[in-house]
Amino acid sequence: MQIQDLPYSDPGVPDARSGPRLLWWLGRNQLGGQCRALLWGMLHFASVCALPFCVGLAVQAAVERSARRLALTGALMLLCGTAIAVGDTFLHRAAVTNWITAAARLQQLLARKAAYLGSALTRRVAAGEVVTVSTGDVEKLGWFVEAVSRFTAAALTVVVVCVALLVYQPALGVVVAVGLPVVALAVLPLLPSATSRADVQREKAGRATELASDTVAGLRVLRGIGGEDLFLDRYRRASQEVRHAAVRSARMWSVISALQVLLPGLLLIVVVLRGVQLAREGRITVGELVTVYSAVMVVNYPLRHFVEIAMAYSFSRPSAQRAARVLSLERLTDIGGSRATELPGGDLFDPATGLRAAAHGFTAVVCGDPDMAGRLADRLGGHASEPGLSVLLGGVPLDELSLDQARTAVLVQDKDPVLLSGTLRELLDVPASGKVRAEDALAAAQCADVLEALVEGSLNASDPMDARITERGRSLSGGQRQRLALARSLVADPEVLVLDEPTSAVDSHTEARIADGLRRLRSGRTTVVLTSSPLLLDRAEQVVFLHEGEVAATGRHRELIGTDPRYRAVVTRETEDEQRQADAMEAVAPPPPQERPDLSEGAPLLGALEPLEEIEESA
Repeated sequence: MQIQDLPYSDPGVPDARSGPRLLWWLGRNQLGGQCRALLWGMLHFASVCALPFCVGLAVQAAVERSARRLALTGALMLLCGTAIAVGDTFLHRAAVTNWITAAARLQQLLARKAAYLGSALTRRVAAGEVVTVSTGDVEKLGWFVEAVSRFTAAALTVVVVCVALLVYQPALGVVVAVGLPVVALAVLPLLPSATSRADVQREKAGRATELASDTVAGLRVLRGIGGEDLFLDRYRRASQEVRHAAVRSARMWSVISALQVLLPGLLLIVVVLRGVQLAREGRITVGELVTVYSAVMVVNYPLRHFVEIAMAYSFSRPSAQRAARVLSLERLTDIGGSRATELPGGDLFDPATGLRAAAHGFTAVVCGDPDMAGRLADRLGGHASEPGLSVLLGGVPLDELSLDQARTAVLVQDKDPVLLSGTLRELLDVPASGKVRAEDALAAAQCADVLEALVEGSLNASDPMDARITERGRSLSGGQRQRLALARSLVADPEVLVLDEPTSAVDSHTEARIADGLRRLRSGRTTVVLTSSPLLLDRAEQVVFLHEGEVAATGRHRELIGTDPRYRAVVTRETEDEQRQADAMEAVAPPPPQERPDLSEGAPLLGALEPLEEIEESA
C-alpha cells in the first residue's frame, strides 16, 4: 500500500478485543510495508556497523604498508557509504509510508464506526475521548507500527555484530557479546514506572481536552451566566496537573536516556582496557583493537532504537486500548439473523415503554426526564440500550433491518444537531425521497432570517444556497442552527421522522409557525416529536405522556392538561405545592362561566400554557 493509493477501498475488520490485539492486527495488515522497511533497515544498519571493520582493515594495511589492501579497503568504505545513504533514504520512505498508512487505516475505521453508530456514539463514549482517539492516538499507533520494523532491523544488526566480533576476535568478542545484551536490557526494570507515569499524564491530558471542548462548545452560555472565569480556572488547574504529570514522566524518560548513554560508555571503557591488555600481550593486532573499539562505538546507533520501541509501545498501548474501546462498540441489538428485504410500514411501537405512534400521524411524546428521552430517541432510531428491546415498525423489529434500511425508514434528529461546514446547498444535499423541495423545507422551518444572516456573512454569495456555513454552524445562534437542522430533516422526507426537542432554542412566536409548518409538510407521514412545548403539543394529533419509563396517559393535549396532574406539572413546570394550591382554589371558588376561556378549535391556548418568557435564540 502506497500513500497515493489512500484511502483504502476496505480498511478491514479490526481485532478490537484489546489494545495489544489491535496493534498486532495493524502490523499484520502491513506485512508488505514492514518487510520493505526491515530490508532497507538491515542494509542501512549493517552498512553503518561494517564501517569499523573497514577502518580496522585500513589501519592494519597502513601498519603493514600494503597499498593494495589499503586501496581495497577504501573501495569497501565507499561501498558502505553508498549503502548507508541508499538504505537510510529508502528506510525513511518505507517507515513514513507505514506510519501514514496505519494512521489512515485507523482513521477510516473510526470514521466508519462513527457513521455506523451516529449520535449513539457520543452517548456511550465521551466526545473528548473520541477526539483524542481520532487525533493524537492515531499518530501514536502509527508511530509504533512503523517503529517495529526499524527496531527489528536494529536488533538483528546487533546480533550480527556480536557474532561477527566473536568470529573476528573471540577474546574481545566475548566481552562485547556479554555486554551488549546487558546494555540493551538494563532499562527494562524502569519501563513499568515510566509507562505508569505516561499513562497518568495521558489520562490528565484527556480530561483537560474534554474540559476544553465542553467549555468551547458552551462558551456562549457561559458568557451569558458569567461563568467563563470559573471554567477558565478549572481548565488552568487541569492544565497545570497535566504539566506536572508531563514533568514527572519526562524525568523518568531522561533517566532511561541517560542510562543509554552511560552504559555503552562503560562498555566501551571495558573493551578498550581489555583490548590494550591483549595488545600488550601480543594476542591481538592494533587493527583488530581499532576494529572492535569502532564496532562497539558505532553499535550504539542501532541500540537507540531499543529505547524508541519501548517509548513507542508505552505511548501507544493506552492509545490502542482507547481506540479498541471505540471500535468495539456495536448496536447492542444487532445480532444478525434474517434480514427484511423490503422497508416495512405501519405503526412505530416501543416495547420498553409501550409507546405506539400511529402510522401517517403526528405524535408528540412528553417525558419529564431528558436522559430517558434521549434513550428513547436512540431506540426509535434502531440503537436499543439492551438486547430484546427492539422497536417495531409495522410489526417488523428494526434489528432485522440492516443499518442502511433502518436509517432509511426512521430518521432521528438529535436535540443537539451538528451542522457540517460548507454551503447551504451542500447541507441540504442529503439522501431524500425527492418529494420535498429545499425551499419548502426552509419555509416550514422558518429559516428566512437565517438565509439573510448567511448571505450577509458570506462574500460574493447573492444566492443563500451558495452561502457558506462555518464549522458546526458556530456563526449562527442556537435557534438558527436548530431550524437549519430541522429543514435538513424535512428535505430527507423519511417514512418516520423522530425529532428530539427541535425547537428548544426558538422563541414562542417562531415556534408556533414551525409547529404549523411541520404538521403541514409532514402530512401523510409518521412524525414523532419528543417535546414539552405546549405549542407543539397542541398541534399534535396524539400526545403520549411517559412517566417513570412507561406510558402513563394518551390523548389530546387539552384533555391531558385538565385530567392528568403529572402531565400538567411537566408541561407547565408547576411544583407540587403550586398544583395543590391551584386545585384548592379551583375547588373553593370555580370561575364563573363567562370568565372561562374559550377552548374551541382555533382559540388561543390557556395563558398558563404560554411560555412565561421567550427563549433567546442562542445556545
